[in-house]
Amino acid sequence: MKEIERLKEIERQKELDRLKGLVKDFCEERDWDQFHNPKELAIGLSTEANELLQLFRFQSEEQMREMLGKPDTREQIEDETADIFFFLLRFAQKNGIDLEQALVRKIEKNRKKYPAELARGKNLKYTEYE
Repeated sequence: MKEIERLKEIERQKELDRLKGLVKDFCEERDWDQFHNPKELAIGLSTEANELLQLFRFQSEEQMREMLGKPDTREQIEDETADIFFFLLRFAQKNGIDLEQALVRKIEKNRKKYPAELARGKNLKYTEYE
């Protein structure tokens, strides 16, 4: 069983590496490295996140479910999500950030801030659990 899990992890890593390469090649083919400093990439990431947010602004839970169920609006949502992922991958590439390692480290920090026995079913800030 552990061998199967290990093989699945290797496949996931290969896919993430493929996506990173796709982003890198896309940018290099267009000579965009010159524009990809930390500030500009952070602005791009924030802008795309806000474009996703704009799609849901003033929508009820039911309306959001409908949006996700309609092919045209779902595609818009997927496009904005892909833009966010693109900028996140590019920011990490250009700044030497290992996203997998950073995520694992952050989850460990959050386990301490939000102990499951205290945080389960609650949406409080971690300072409210102390």
